[in-house]
Amino acid sequence: MTYGLHPAPACVLCEADDKRAAELITQTDELRVMRVLDQPDYPAFWRVIWRNHASELTDLLPDQRSHLMQAVCKVEQAVRHILQPHKINLASLGNLVPHLHWHIIARWSHDSHFPQPIWAGRQRASDAAHLLELRGLLPKVDLAIVRAFQIPHHTVN
Repeated sequence: MTYGLHPAPACVLCEADDKRAAELITQTDELRVMRVLDQPDYPAFWRVIWRNHASELTDLLPDQRSHLMQAVCKVEQAVRHILQPHKINLASLGNLVPHLHWHIIARWSHDSHFPQPIWAGRQRASDAAHLLELRGLLPKVDLAIVRAFQIPHHTVN
């Protein structure tokens, strides 16, 4: 049984990654963790991508679903521990790119779109000082993510 896995010609998540849009942080046989680079107001934005093309979570076997969600949790935990955002947004939309992936986005009450999703209308100007501070912390978050994937069931301390 294939559970909806199918080839996807021209899928941007299946093809080679655009280094301007995202940076590979870590990968396993099943998934990749990328930091999104093309959202200047949101430098603390990661994507967990299931490597085999699947459109929906239920296309995966139950143990694969669990593995994917544990990966999302590892990224979220590293982000929360180091950046201490007011909120983490998790989203698996896939309307334009029907390839299973999760967005992990750190949010602050003073960010440019809060309390709306980052894809909604801007609520205020970006805080340049805060964005600069965040960008300085990203290598530390990325390293924590890499370490979390090196140790099974790792928690970030």
